[in-house]
Amino acid sequence: MEQPILSVQGLRKHYGDSVVVDDVSFEIAPGECLGVIGPNGAGKTTTIRMCLGLTVPDAGSITTLGLQMPSDALAIKAQLGVVTQFDTLDPDFSCAENLLVYGRYFGMKDQQIRARIPSLLEFASLTHKANAKPGELSGGMRRRLSLARALVNDPRLLLLDEPTTGLDPQARHLMWERLQLLLQQGKSILLTTHFMDEAERLCSRLLVLDHGKKIAEGRPRDLIAQHLEPDVVETYGNGALALVEDASLRALAARVEVSGETVFFYTQDAKPLLQALTAHPQLRTLHRPANLEDLFLKLTGRQIREDA
Repeated sequence: MEQPILSVQGLRKHYGDSVVVDDVSFEIAPGECLGVIGPNGAGKTTTIRMCLGLTVPDAGSITTLGLQMPSDALAIKAQLGVVTQFDTLDPDFSCAENLLVYGRYFGMKDQQIRARIPSLLEFASLTHKANAKPGELSGGMRRRLSLARALVNDPRLLLLDEPTTGLDPQARHLMWERLQLLLQQGKSILLTTHFMDEAERLCSRLLVLDHGKKIAEGRPRDLIAQHLEPDVVETYGNGALALVEDASLRALAARVEVSGETVFFYTQDAKPLLQALTAHPQLRTLHRPANLEDLFLKLTGRQIREDA
């Protein structure tokens, strides 16, 4: 059995009386994408920062590529690629120059970097923007340039902290396509995201964090089957909230939840429920299979968390 490319065991971090990461353990196999999901303040970014050696853990161990973080931080970082939540491109340099300067941080020779630049720009669909500065690029282009820059040292492991936040749907889909290509090439990815469709599309396994603790881990479809009923009926419109008090309807569902003006019925078999709802023609209904967003909301709650 192959050794994990990243192994995190018993990780803990606190600031004052606040425990931000509480005994978190996980592993990433070569060629695997592990998604870390959770509400704001769940500990996702702090976990990434500890894996990068930017934050020192209070307890636990991080083994990356057979090396120990933070004691072997320089050797580990030479084999990592990082895309942070926020744009860190140099606004004074062109796209090609951003790649060149970044490669120098890894001790790469200019000739070696210049040989890689055309393929990196092509990968990011930015060949035609080689001489443009970041300020001239769209948000999606800048995120793709950040990804290309993270690949300049040909890393074995990529750490991506919410890489598609702020992108429109077309730009997100193009980013997903590029990440899929990297996985096909055998790269390993640790990905944090708020987008459940992104997690389901890219991640072979998921780690769910809340209040700094690991509350679930597994393959997306396995987690959905483990924690949720297979069918969901959403009902909304004038009078929808009154359905919650209807005992005959509640009896047809394993679980009923309300979010805003929408009532969610979770059930093993939606047919009887859909038939009963025909008595309420003024309401709109949506019947669909349970998905990762349902799992996220069941495990972490529907209340809005402020940024932490």
